[in-house]
Amino acid sequence: MTLAPPSPTVFVADPTPEPAALRWHQKMLRPPSQPAWARPALFALLLGTAVFYLWGLGASGWANSFYSAAAQAGSVSWKAFFFGSSDAGNSITVDKTPASLWLMALSVRMFGLSSWSILVPQALCGVAAVGLLYTTVRRWFSPAAGLLAGAVMALTPIAVLMFRFNNPDALLVLLLVAAAYTTARAIETASTRWLALTGVLVGFGFLTKMLQALLVVPAFALAYLVAAPTGFWRRVRQLLIAGGAMVAGAGWWVALVELIPASARPYIGGSQTNSILELALGYNGFGRLTGDEVGSVGGGGAGPGPGGNGGGMWGATGWTRMFDAESGGQVAWLLPAALLLLVAGLVLAGRAVRTDRTRAAFMMWGGWLVVTAGTFSFMAGIYHAYYEVALAPAIGALVGMGGVALWRRRDLLSTVVLAAVVAVTAIWSSVLLARSATFLPWLRPLVLVVGLLAAVALVAVRLGADRLPGLLPRVATAAVLGAAVAAGLAGPAAYALDTASTGHTGSIPTAGPAVAGARGGPGGFGGPGPGGGQFRGPNGGGAQGGPGGFAPGGFPPGAGGQGGRVPGGLAGGTQPVPGQLRGGGAGGPGGGLLDATTPSSELTAALQANASAYTWAAAAIGSQTAAGYQLASGVPVMPIGGFNGSDPSPTLEQFQQYVQQGRIHYFLGGNGFQANGGSRAAQQIASWVQSNFTATTIGGQTVYDLTATK
Repeated sequence: MTLAPPSPTVFVADPTPEPAALRWHQKMLRPPSQPAWARPALFALLLGTAVFYLWGLGASGWANSFYSAAAQAGSVSWKAFFFGSSDAGNSITVDKTPASLWLMALSVRMFGLSSWSILVPQALCGVAAVGLLYTTVRRWFSPAAGLLAGAVMALTPIAVLMFRFNNPDALLVLLLVAAAYTTARAIETASTRWLALTGVLVGFGFLTKMLQALLVVPAFALAYLVAAPTGFWRRVRQLLIAGGAMVAGAGWWVALVELIPASARPYIGGSQTNSILELALGYNGFGRLTGDEVGSVGGGGAGPGPGGNGGGMWGATGWTRMFDAESGGQVAWLLPAALLLLVAGLVLAGRAVRTDRTRAAFMMWGGWLVVTAGTFSFMAGIYHAYYEVALAPAIGALVGMGGVALWRRRDLLSTVVLAAVVAVTAIWSSVLLARSATFLPWLRPLVLVVGLLAAVALVAVRLGADRLPGLLPRVATAAVLGAAVAAGLAGPAAYALDTASTGHTGSIPTAGPAVAGARGGPGGFGGPGPGGGQFRGPNGGGAQGGPGGFAPGGFPPGAGGQGGRVPGGLAGGTQPVPGQLRGGGAGGPGGGLLDATTPSSELTAALQANASAYTWAAAAIGSQTAAGYQLASGVPVMPIGGFNGSDPSPTLEQFQQYVQQGRIHYFLGGNGFQANGGSRAAQQIASWVQSNFTATTIGGQTVYDLTATK
């Protein structure tokens, strides 16, 4: 005798389901058994991703020296480790919460300081994120959908860059993909524990990159509120519990930092009042949206932009931002396809039951994409294209889910929609490739022709499959689908290969070849060519500073655009030079705002001599300038004023006290830099040093010995 399973309708309406019903529901929601090819295909995807992200990783050197120096400090000082200090003397923290630094610092502690020990953790985050994305998509759809989602993410150019770089974005993406997985598990069985784990993961995302981690919360909450198989008020209570878990996941560290007396901890870099809350809500929070970021290098909103209200230093805002010259080649290759498939997926769900997983999946990943892309599109403050790596998992998931869902429908309308998506992707890829006209010029017509032919063939194969004998329908179908996927991935894969084969350094790295109209590219802001020019300071200045320093009202040498790093340094952005590092401008021996110093062996030896007698072997204005000296010498170097040189750390009085106590050996050249209303302490310190100490030259760098007055 066969017993019928409990009614799903009764289960959904009952806020406290019977254990038998719950067990049956769990069984029904288990992923179907995988075909024989699924595991080998997944292994190939992960192995290929690992090779892609790890091969030649050391070519980027210290990558972003700002974070590399903090990892070095954390590897020798547990206090610096906990707070995310820029130096082992614990004068000031980086301008982010420290979770990503913890991974790097632990790696350096275990394997020693090197480019590989700093960058490998980021690459492994990328491999893990691709694997988790596959697992999440496959769970509700199929291995084919999961593989396509993972491949799209792995080959997104900005993802390749960020998983080979040491900005916080690599760990952030891994945590958010993990949170999507736990949300899916929670939705399946209305599990409080899985949902609470989502909150904890997002909380740790906050400890990685502050408020950006919260952009996925509306999508996750809405998907759970709509689709979880339990009563409404229980769903609400569970979401409140998850919110509490999220606060706890981030709040423990924030509370400790706020409660510890300022005299017992480093200054909070990026803030003007030595407050982590100010940093999270101001400079790294709502200030990024409004452009009101005291102490930054300038804001947005200085002119109209297409589709929006802003422009200025950080580019035009509006709905077209993700598709413009700055961002298009970084992440937007399959963005139109993802948006079209999002609409198609929601239509496919139609009037399905509330707990329908297709609708829930498209709500979760689609909400992630729309909210994050919308925020990026309209934020008027500091904005860099590498933020867009946070879009890669959502784009991959929507393409994988939507493509497979449409193909499986087997009706003419779904086939036509899928063919249209393939055609739009091919056309858009050809547009993006045209922006880099000298980069693989043969690829653009090939992608366009193959993509359009594949779109037509999709419809033809579906209509004529029944008329083909034997194995021909399967062979034809496989060939057409392969051509469609190849045409869609060829453009981003080419950019990804270019990215992986080139070293990147500095604070504003970009993926792929030079692009016309982008900052640092021909005709772009900060680059040579029509409409270009040097990167300007907030007061219109563009003057170079002295050796190793800043010019008031302007930017330091090499602070312009996203150009290639040329030995010796160039002012303003330059076009990338083949075979050389790409990054945020070249600082040269004296360093700059966006790139680190390259000290001589003579100066490095001077810093190391008797360094244990001092808290700081030297002090220099700006974190990137100090970072180069610190990484080369392995001894603490105080970054006066933090990243922009505009934080009041230390004040002139504090610096004078440190000098009187014999805690600082050298001051390394330079003038102060005033940025967007920030502190003038750096200029005051520089003037005081120049008036009271004698300048000497070591290895071409201006140096003041603070142990010997005039």
